Amino acid sequence: MTIPHTGLRAEPASFRDPANRVFHLDGDVLRGLDEQAARDYRALAGTEFFRALLAAGKVCGTEPVEPVPGTPWSAVLRHERIPFVSHPYEWSFGMLRDAALLHLEILRAALAHGFTLKDGSAYNVQWRGAAPVFIDVGSFEPAREGEPWAGYRQFCQTLLYPLLLQAHLGVDFQPWLRSRVDGIEADQLRPLFRGVRRLLPGVPTHVHLHGAMQRRHATATTTDVRDQLRAAGYTRDLALATVRGIERLVDRLDRPPPDSHWADYQRTCGYSAEDRAGKERFVEAALATGPRPRLVLDLGANDGRYARIAARHADQVVAVEQDPAVVDRLYRRLRAEPERRILPLVMDLADPSPGGGWRGVERSSFAARTAADAVLALAVVHHLAIGRNVPLPEVVDALVELTRPGGRIVVEFVHPRDPMARRLLANKPVGIFPDYRCEVFERLLGARCRITRRLDLPSGTRTLYLGTVGG
Repeated sequence: MTIPHTGLRAEPASFRDPANRVFHLDGDVLRGLDEQAARDYRALAGTEFFRALLAAGKVCGTEPVEPVPGTPWSAVLRHERIPFVSHPYEWSFGMLRDAALLHLEILRAALAHGFTLKDGSAYNVQWRGAAPVFIDVGSFEPAREGEPWAGYRQFCQTLLYPLLLQAHLGVDFQPWLRSRVDGIEADQLRPLFRGVRRLLPGVPTHVHLHGAMQRRHATATTTDVRDQLRAAGYTRDLALATVRGIERLVDRLDRPPPDSHWADYQRTCGYSAEDRAGKERFVEAALATGPRPRLVLDLGANDGRYARIAARHADQVVAVEQDPAVVDRLYRRLRAEPERRILPLVMDLADPSPGGGWRGVERSSFAARTAADAVLALAVVHHLAIGRNVPLPEVVDALVELTRPGGRIVVEFVHPRDPMARRLLANKPVGIFPDYRCEVFERLLGARCRITRRLDLPSGTRTLYLGTVGG
């Protein structure tokens, strides 16, 4: 949406709170506040706890700016731009858990200083590399005595329930969150936690009791529930104790990444030491030459070996890998390091995140969010073309479409005689991929970008290309 005569573009994900809306203008991320929200922000900005959160980088950089002419807002804030917007169903278990802990830490600090959060959504957290950051500054408001946390249900549905699902049952939460923008309902989870499972940590209170309370108060208004809680003696101290209890629960929840076929790919993929060294030199030179990339996309990142090389030459690297366990291992390593330029994400490249939510744009698709300055597609083409039966021309088209005009593509073609390709072909009918040949791939790539460098690795079964899109 564009507001007449201002050039402002509304953020499609920001419409549920009419008191404040996020817009974009000339590269800036702006938040417009109505009169009440403006008063709340001025009170918030004067608190020591909020300034401490900003200084620690736990809340996104925020500053007031001049109001925008022609708009109804009483005040306008400018936020730092997050390097790459991701969605919770693209995170690993460790990422979702750390996002939940950050949310609770901020809520606890707010309650202790007379504020609360309107919301409890996982979408209120984004990432600077492997560091979570809270972005919904408009969610802060003064706390009112006797009122419960309004965001508790959202927190359960988008953060706590997915964590319980995976921590207790070993079920990956990503497909559940992707299928419902508002998260997992208590009634969806209850049938999975019957018998002795209903006694697992967090389940009695936050699944069964919460679900029962929702059904009991299904016809009651929010005002009715608040009045009942006040009458029962519910206080801010009790609210703070509740948050501390949830924080302890989430802190104890864990699901160490299980063994995976891809977990030790560098050792099992069949590369010789000479091939690996040549490949690393090729990638390093491709990214070190020319303008510094703002965003590099590493497709099929595995353990992040090449994402780390890219991070030496780029402002931000998004490392995409299909296996949640591999992504979680990479995230946990990155979290323990000072590196803050690599964002690992869980995604199947043959089924990337689509647009979702209201009108299909509230949560934008992966392709809509991505215009990379450089794309690394190393040892991924054969998995799409042979393993997933994606026509080779469409694989090339997809790589080009993720790259901005003038951007670079570094791509590896694995020949049909390579051991990995032969393993994939062994599960397919003979002759099903007659066009899967190096010369065909090179012709297709050359038709979509200018090939500036080519290297056959010492094994003779893999070829690397560097291309410039639009060249």
